[in-house]
Amino acid sequence: MNEDASSQNKNKMEVSGKVKMIGETQEFGSNGFKKREMVVTTNEQYPQAIMIEFTQNNTALLDSFKVGDDATVQINLRGREWTNPQGEIKYFNSVNGWRIAKGSGQAAPAAAPAAMPNIPAPSAADAKGNSAEEEDDLPF
Repeated sequence: MNEDASSQNKNKMEVSGKVKMIGETQEFGSNGFKKREMVVTTNEQYPQAIMIEFTQNNTALLDSFKVGDDATVQINLRGREWTNPQGEIKYFNSVNGWRIAKGSGQAAPAAAPAAMPNIPAPSAADAKGNSAEEEDDLPF
């Protein structure tokens, strides 16, 4: 793998949590720049409300989501430097979403090797094979 591809993989980031807010698509300037914002509240000990911007054609990605949905958002961090009219240098960061999927992105508990289903001990009738009801419950 070349260095460029390697650094791209290191920069892939995501935010998972509950959708707290989805804004309307806004259009700016004569060139038709579009932006839509959403807020995702993370699921951790100290939940964070992360504002994420979707731009241009990516604004439509939010159409199938609603407040309360679990979502995982692929993001890029962007930063820029700006010099104001007084000559002071200011820095700005933005979080740009480029893909979103339903679900929290966390592994399902059943996928953990230690997780065992809670199966009751068989009754005497089950052990002898006399229960026809058990046969009906089999998934195959």
